[in-house]
Amino acid sequence: MRLAIIIPTLCEVGNIRELLGRIRSTIDPLGIRYELIIVDDDSNDGIETVVQGLSEKDSRIRLLIRKNVHGLAGAIIHGWQNTDADILGVIDADLQHPPEILPRLWQSIQSGADIAIGSRYIQRSNQLQWNSFRRFLSKLAIRIALPLLNPEISVSDPMSGFFLVRKPCIQTLHLQPTGFKLLLEILVEGNIQRASEIPFTFGQRCAGKSKISSRVMIDYLKLLMKLWMRRALRVSKVAGRSC
Repeated sequence: MRLAIIIPTLCEVGNIRELLGRIRSTIDPLGIRYELIIVDDDSNDGIETVVQGLSEKDSRIRLLIRKNVHGLAGAIIHGWQNTDADILGVIDADLQHPPEILPRLWQSIQSGADIAIGSRYIQRSNQLQWNSFRRFLSKLAIRIALPLLNPEISVSDPMSGFFLVRKPCIQTLHLQPTGFKLLLEILVEGNIQRASEIPFTFGQRCAGKSKISSRVMIDYLKLLMKLWMRRALRVSKVAGRSC
């Protein structure tokens, strides 16, 4: 199997060199085929020069630049559309997701999981470095989303932005390109039969600034409305057939 990890960026030049180095040093010992795809929303912060310099030394590093469009989810989707890898992944560029747990995520996929998620909530200590207000917002978002999830798939962190998923499990989905929360949509509407979670400690941003804003919250609410409407439509169709 071949792995493609998407790294969406917007003004993250201060982190990208260290992140790519840590990912490669973590994955290389596994002996797997992989590529690292940086999808940048036209930051104009020098990241293009840095990544191109690295890609000249390692062809597994690729850079895609999106013009006149922004959004983490859209950047991830764009990256996934530009690879033929069997396993698709995503990791934030701000170093808050530790690349060192990638081998455990990969092993979960190798062991039969359809999706392997880096989770902030399996162990309470994993949240120690997290802003208390952001932790509150995350838990609130999870609480609102829980009724949408398949009760047979136990997931503690459906808001995570750090995961690997088998490509066939999401090929038929029309994912929402706005917002930050692709994982929730995948868990609700993807062909996911088995999920695995690996705990990690949410780190502190090393450079750049957070992209969390009121716009992100509005996009999340729109996603929830879309998922609830689709669920209601499916339920009505099933009820119609039973009649």
